[in-house]
Amino acid sequence: MRTFSLLKGVPVYQSETGKKLGYVSDIYLSEHGTIEGLLMDGKGLFQRDRLIPIESVSSFGHDGVMVASEIELQPIQKDKSKHFLYSHHGLYRKPVLSSEGEKLGLLEDVYFREEMGTIIGYELTDGFFADITEGKRVVKTTAPLTIGEEVIVVQVKP
Repeated sequence: MRTFSLLKGVPVYQSETGKKLGYVSDIYLSEHGTIEGLLMDGKGLFQRDRLIPIESVSSFGHDGVMVASEIELQPIQKDKSKHFLYSHHGLYRKPVLSSEGEKLGLLEDVYFREEMGTIIGYELTDGFFADITEGKRVVKTTAPLTIGEEVIVVQVKP
């Protein structure tokens, strides 16, 4: 289990050749909060960001993400049912509510299982001073979340 913030900025390598393809810059989520893929900054002056489908990732290491081949990289498609954590008007710092209507905080990070590519928890903040005095809050859930225009709704484990 790891947070996405630890994965951000890690190089992406082609496992067959050892070629560096770029760096992880964001995570791509479905409308139900499942991981669809990783956004990779392209290398070079004219390279565009590319999407790595989660099924194309062969392993997540501390020093690199391994993919089978460069052919699996895809251009980003505009889709209102898909979301990024940081970029493209992402979910970062969006309010999170419980399914009972309780405000839990602002989305700061996600916890996920590398082997399965599934999100198992969300790191929330109530602001800088609250983080210092109380710490950040982690909400664990296996139920899919609902991503709305204004808020994210999550079912909290008892």
